[in-house]
Amino acid sequence: MSVNITFLVVTGVLLAAGFYLVLERTLTRVLLGIMLLGNGINLLLLTSGGRKGAAPLFNPEVPADEYSDPLPQALILTAIVITFAVTAFLLAMIYRSWTLTSADELTDDTEDIKVSQKTAYDEEEDSPVAEDTTEFVDEEGRPVREGEE
Repeated sequence: MSVNITFLVVTGVLLAAGFYLVLERTLTRVLLGIMLLGNGINLLLLTSGGRKGAAPLFNPEVPADEYSDPLPQALILTAIVITFAVTAFLLAMIYRSWTLTSADELTDDTEDIKVSQKTAYDEEEDSPVAEDTTEFVDEEGRPVREGEE
């Protein structure tokens, strides 16, 4: 099996551009990034399918290594459906955001900012324990602590 380097380079460019667009702050660019990621993954699956072969329909005169693998084709069809559903969902979100705010840019939520600025210390969970208590005792009746034998 020989790998077509052009497909791999195009796949890498699609995935890189898709990841870049997904990290943007506007929903339209996130939508374009999701679409590019979906196309890049489909091209990667197509490339991983191997060489072109006969249709995977049984024919006794055709040896087994002459058939093409149907699994990448099935995965691509599934990925197309999933990408279409995510695209429809994002389009609905973009439309709803546009009708409510007349803006496509996402802003930081004030509650998220408050949560991110809070300290991670929790009094109930992080306070020191005064004494280790255990139900395990040695032969003499003394409590066994971790690391002791």
